[in-house]
Amino acid sequence: MCGICGVIEWDGSREDAAARESEVARMLDCLIHRGPDGLGVDSRGAATLGAVRLAIRGLEDGRQPIVDEENGILAVCNGEIDNHLELKQWLAARGRNVDAATDVAVLPGLYLELGAAFVERLVGAFAIGLWSERDGVLLLARDRAGERPLHVIVSERGAQFASELAALAAGAGAPLVADTEALRGYLSAGFFPAPHDPFRAVRRVAPGELLEISKSGIRSRRYWSWQPGPIVGAKKAAAADPSPKAMSDEFDTVLRRAVGRQSEVDVPYGVFLSGGLDSSLIAAVLRKLRPEYRLAAFSLKFAEASYDESEHARRVAAALGVELHCVEVGADALPGTIAELVASSGEPLADPAWVPTALLARRAAQDVKIALVGEGADELFGGYPTYIGAGIYGRYARLPRWVRGAVRWGVERWPVADKKVTLSFLLKRFVQGEGLDAVARHLLWTSTISPPVMARLGVQPAEMRRADFAAPRGAPELDLLQRLDLENSLAEGLLTKADRASMRYAIELRAPYLDVDVMEFAARLPVKERVRGFETKVFLKRFAAGRYLPSSTVYRRKRGLSVPLARWLREPLYDWARARLGAEWLAVAGVRPGAAIELLEEHRQRRGDFSRALWTLIVLSEWIAWAARRGDAARDAHAPVADARAVAAPVEQPKTQIDAKSGAR
Repeated sequence: MCGICGVIEWDGSREDAAARESEVARMLDCLIHRGPDGLGVDSRGAATLGAVRLAIRGLEDGRQPIVDEENGILAVCNGEIDNHLELKQWLAARGRNVDAATDVAVLPGLYLELGAAFVERLVGAFAIGLWSERDGVLLLARDRAGERPLHVIVSERGAQFASELAALAAGAGAPLVADTEALRGYLSAGFFPAPHDPFRAVRRVAPGELLEISKSGIRSRRYWSWQPGPIVGAKKAAAADPSPKAMSDEFDTVLRRAVGRQSEVDVPYGVFLSGGLDSSLIAAVLRKLRPEYRLAAFSLKFAEASYDESEHARRVAAALGVELHCVEVGADALPGTIAELVASSGEPLADPAWVPTALLARRAAQDVKIALVGEGADELFGGYPTYIGAGIYGRYARLPRWVRGAVRWGVERWPVADKKVTLSFLLKRFVQGEGLDAVARHLLWTSTISPPVMARLGVQPAEMRRADFAAPRGAPELDLLQRLDLENSLAEGLLTKADRASMRYAIELRAPYLDVDVMEFAARLPVKERVRGFETKVFLKRFAAGRYLPSSTVYRRKRGLSVPLARWLREPLYDWARARLGAEWLAVAGVRPGAAIELLEEHRQRRGDFSRALWTLIVLSEWIAWAARRGDAARDAHAPVADARAVAAPVEQPKTQIDAKSGAR
């Protein structure tokens, strides 16, 4: 894992390299937390690329950028190429020997053999920047699931790219401007779906996307996407209606290979363990594969019983013979940690689990450089309650109108509770979706701020881009919703949280469920093997219970990682929240003055549970304040700085000028 960046000037030359290297140096200053083990900068023709390195494989010869002197190629990669040994053999057979032990050394040779199509041969989690001086082309690619981030600015002058927005803003040739439409989308979703970013000029590379950028423009294509459906061609005949045992045998091979590839590293590694199905299965497979390795597991502990899963994690760890380390999370950790995360990454993210994930990563970094996690299993195998809701909605919609009206009347008057994912919360979201199509309902059910609350804030919800959610005629609704979650809430929400939280403390998180072979296996599962009635993850549960885990672990109620925000925002975080929500920063996103405070007061008085909406607004306020402060520094002639806390982007509006010192307009 690394932090990467680069600057290309279409009309640049070797004489311009010093200026570009200064720009890249500013970006690397903001990325050093991602790669404290090494730093490299190199220039070829019109391009200067840089990288900071977290050494995982090839510890002695892993310096980046990778350079092909003869052909004028520069390459940087944030991530791991898991099939690098196979690729080295393939290149050697074609007369291209790769002597370096590091996995990313295969990139120049692959490009020279295959052109832009080389990315389709890669297995792993990666974000790549490759410059070909010969072709005058910058290639940017992001892995299939979107585990590794990549942002880019393209202009008439050239292009700049970086792993994080704070770094990109530090190196930008001109102050960046907030994208108000993207901020409205953030208020609804809690994240920024690609290609959108909070800054107007910046493009987020999408999962499975390849960009070819040159002086003549940008060419974009998706080199991979998750396409659920039956096997076609010869494979279909051989595998038609496989037995449950045959399916489990095949998946066992696929999952073991994924876990094995991701743990074949030269540094200590561990697992993040909640005690639920997804992370426990990864830990159990890893234990089977490497029984002699002294495996460490890391888990979270909360004082609030409905949020605490540490006892479940202890049971799993004891059964597997794994050493468990627990990290306690309290309300006092949120203010300082969220400010630090926003500043280091340069973007807002509304997932409250961002903070506890960061605390867990900080503790794990004391012992390991890699942690395997269970991310992706819910989206691939059908684990969310919204998938159940989608399945039963048709029957609900056929009930008489007066019955549905009575249900809605009762549900909306259900008292609020401070427990995690209460039935009242789920049912209230369910009835709010009445009359909407499948995609609109799903987006409502998963939104951080619902349309009624957006209206109270005075913000018009961002328009949904219907073309982005097209599905083949006759395709199951569940297929569409899972792909929607994979490409959006997983890639740009959950994986963004995991990346920014872990890399703040230089620890790499790896998700075996997002190995390409695992994803393609899951795509072949029939709907009934994913969700059946009120049961989720049908196949994965049967597989795990039959081979690796006790039924008590597999079939216990799903909780998911969150924090007791509802109670904490009433007390003890009330004063902090009021200060953040009372500042005028939120006007930049179009929030009506005083509206956020009104929500906070109603929440405190238990007239509604607005904790998710309030947290979304608090993080946005933190980001706007950060951006304005850093914008003042950015105007200071882009002087070299020590780290991300000294440079960032300003926020400008057509009719609103922000004073970074006073917060007044």
